[in-house]
Amino acid sequence: MKDQLEITRTNRRLMLKIMDNYSLEDLNKVPEGFNNNLIWNIAHVIVTQQLLVYKLSGLSLMVDDEMVNTYRKGTKAEGFASAEDVEKVKELLFTTVDQTEKDIEANVFKEYQEYPTSTGFVIRSVKDAVNFNNFHEGIHLGYVLALKKSL
Repeated sequence: MKDQLEITRTNRRLMLKIMDNYSLEDLNKVPEGFNNNLIWNIAHVIVTQQLLVYKLSGLSLMVDDEMVNTYRKGTKAEGFASAEDVEKVKELLFTTVDQTEKDIEANVFKEYQEYPTSTGFVIRSVKDAVNFNNFHEGIHLGYVLALKKSL
């Protein structure tokens, strides 16, 4: 699973680079024709990874309920993410993946609640969740790149 987690880190390094090159206002701007903004898409991948890997394994998340409720599937950018919020997202981009790697190595994932995704793929294990998460994050990197062009 090290290769899969390195793919996640690579995707997240690209997102961090984008975050570092845009102002707080641009990170929060929802361009015409879009439902969300840069910061929502980036925070959303963190929340989704936590839900797919940890919640469906019956384990505690590394993000709080407020972040989950703000960025989970079915939400949209509402309000303004502060500079502190952006810094928290930057930190979580990598601490969540690092902890996931440690937890996989420590064999903490014992159970998994099967989850049918909206794409039709059924996640049946943590390994499936990590693999599907990379697919999901790739989709959102595509949105982030499209959003960049609209700013």
